[in-house]
Amino acid sequence: MRPLQPVRGTQDLLPEAARRHRRVAETARDIAELYGFAEIATPIFEFTEVFSRPIGETSDIVTKEMYTFTDRGGEEITLRPENTAGVVRAVLSDGLIQYTPLKFFYQGPMFRYERPQRGRFRQFHQIGIELIGVAQPEGDVEVIALGSRILDTLGIRQRTVLELNTLGDLASRTAYRDALVAYFSRRISELSEDSRRRLERNPLRIFDSKEESDQCVSSEAPLFEEYLNATSRNFFAGVCNGLDHLGISYRLNPRLVRGLDYYTHTAFEFVTSDLGAQGTVMGGGRYDGLVELLGGPATPGVGWAAGIERLAMLIPEPPGPPRPIAVVPIGEAAEAAALTLTEALRNSGCAVDLGYSGNVARRMRRANRVNARVAVLIGEDEMARNVVAVRDLDSGEQSEVPMDLSLTELRARLQTFYD
Repeated sequence: MRPLQPVRGTQDLLPEAARRHRRVAETARDIAELYGFAEIATPIFEFTEVFSRPIGETSDIVTKEMYTFTDRGGEEITLRPENTAGVVRAVLSDGLIQYTPLKFFYQGPMFRYERPQRGRFRQFHQIGIELIGVAQPEGDVEVIALGSRILDTLGIRQRTVLELNTLGDLASRTAYRDALVAYFSRRISELSEDSRRRLERNPLRIFDSKEESDQCVSSEAPLFEEYLNATSRNFFAGVCNGLDHLGISYRLNPRLVRGLDYYTHTAFEFVTSDLGAQGTVMGGGRYDGLVELLGGPATPGVGWAAGIERLAMLIPEPPGPPRPIAVVPIGEAAEAAALTLTEALRNSGCAVDLGYSGNVARRMRRANRVNARVAVLIGEDEMARNVVAVRDLDSGEQSEVPMDLSLTELRARLQTFYD
């Protein structure tokens, strides 16, 4: 029998990695609350149509990457590959659409069957923002500013570049789509089989292809900006002006697109060169057509998502937990007293580690292994004299401290080790 290992594309979050993840998620949640965004949590699996309908039956996500299965009731279920569609589904099914604008923050695991690489896994975790019901460019500015502040607070904003583009309104997209069909049709022999299929459904998705031949053809395709109408140009100018007003720097990238039909107007990514070729750490845009695709009324929306794993790789090492107090009973008679003392110290807000078995030497080795700051030793002699021995595990110095029911003297003595 082979040794059991995590499934390919998954990982165990051991304590150090978990601290990094928690730092990212908690920082994002705190800043989202400053902007008035409330946390929402949707199921990690949905009916498949929640994702296939808006993402598109021909997209790589649907055809190649979704974890889809039939449950015991015969329903087709999919582990969520992203969370925007799930949040919009929740807004509709829970009757929240009448209360727009709605501002949501989320964090949690997503699932895609793709080739694992640095910072990318088949089970991965995201933080995200959704602003639903705001049609003005100020909404785009706010969610970008929120993302920028999170990156800044994590200490990595200066290592990223905000790339910005516009996808225009529906009329502009239609004109651009016609131009792309004409262009790619002339070079169809150079496209991969997947991109030939995309050409029939949505030629914008050809820009998402990782095939070298497709990327070469795409690099010479017409630019979106050549097909923008006045409404689209004015909207994008409003976004740019708002970012300028807030002092948020950006770089225009005319090749930055979102291939899904429900995306309109603003598209953006925060990218870094510190993670290799796959440098996007946060990306999003406006999705004014998504609510309607899922059966709701025409409702604007804008948001972004960011991979926690990739952000966690970039942040400084978070501080570890406070060094605990090790309570060490000496002899069987002291076990119950040590257990009572441990709980009393925890009730006072102290982090305490109690070894479960072994002689004094073994328990002291455990105290060193858990990086305890101080050890409190209690045995029959100490119990008889109503004292405990307090040992400084950094210096080795030891002294006795009287015990009382309120632990006043002991808590005061222990506090000196953490000042």
